[in-house]
Amino acid sequence: METLTSLISINLDYFTVVLLVIFFTAENVFNTQFKFDKMGKHLLENIGFLILITLLNLFWAGIIVIAIDWLHTHEIGLFHHLDLPIWLFLLFSVMLFDMANYWFHRIAHYVPLLWNFHRVHHSDSRMDASSNIRVHPIELVFYFGSSGVVAAALFGLDTIGLGLFVLIIIPYVFIDHCNIKYPGWIDKTFGLIFTTPNFHRVHHDQDEYYTNSNYADIFILWHRLFGTFKYKHPDQVKLGLKEFDDRKQSFWYLMKTPFININDQDSSEK
Repeated sequence: METLTSLISINLDYFTVVLLVIFFTAENVFNTQFKFDKMGKHLLENIGFLILITLLNLFWAGIIVIAIDWLHTHEIGLFHHLDLPIWLFLLFSVMLFDMANYWFHRIAHYVPLLWNFHRVHHSDSRMDASSNIRVHPIELVFYFGSSGVVAAALFGLDTIGLGLFVLIIIPYVFIDHCNIKYPGWIDKTFGLIFTTPNFHRVHHDQDEYYTNSNYADIFILWHRLFGTFKYKHPDQVKLGLKEFDDRKQSFWYLMKTPFININDQDSSEK
């Protein structure tokens, strides 16, 4: 338990930056799945999101920890009424935090106000490791950040379980977005349990039929259980959103898009 406590006390900001460097370097070494040009500019635009998210998390992460600690102290949630060994509790914690993210993610695709923020992530037509951090800070901090509190309230999870989940999911989502061509056997083996990069790429397809699928970050179980799994060969995936052309890929434009009508702006520019 001491080892786990030490691991989850790692500074996540440094951890994220190190992973970004590792995976961005890997993309320059190995074969890429998608077009790989203008990536220096693409990286710089996306780093703006990382800076804002880091600053907001200085406040919001503390609120989340306080909320989950309060729930745990007052023994709110299912697992407070069950006697589970610690290893099973931690496994369920990771799975249930992932399930909460699945539902928050799925809802974000169907509620127009939430989609206005979430589409910032889907707008990326040059997906690479830095696409993982292209997330509107209001969405990530105040919406997806709340999913952990909801999961803790329902199931009696604690901050140790949350810390383990975060330690796993940060590198996992870098792997999912990294622009490396993965062999098909990964989908046929690891893909029986986990959401593989090729499965996640389907979620980033321009076709809404595929965009509204494969929401889970880690476990493919949620796709299978709730009927949202779809497959498309990665060579056929076309990234991004139709309404976001190359003129609409800058950090400042993406930051304001949740608050403007893109179609109206398109009409005024013609």
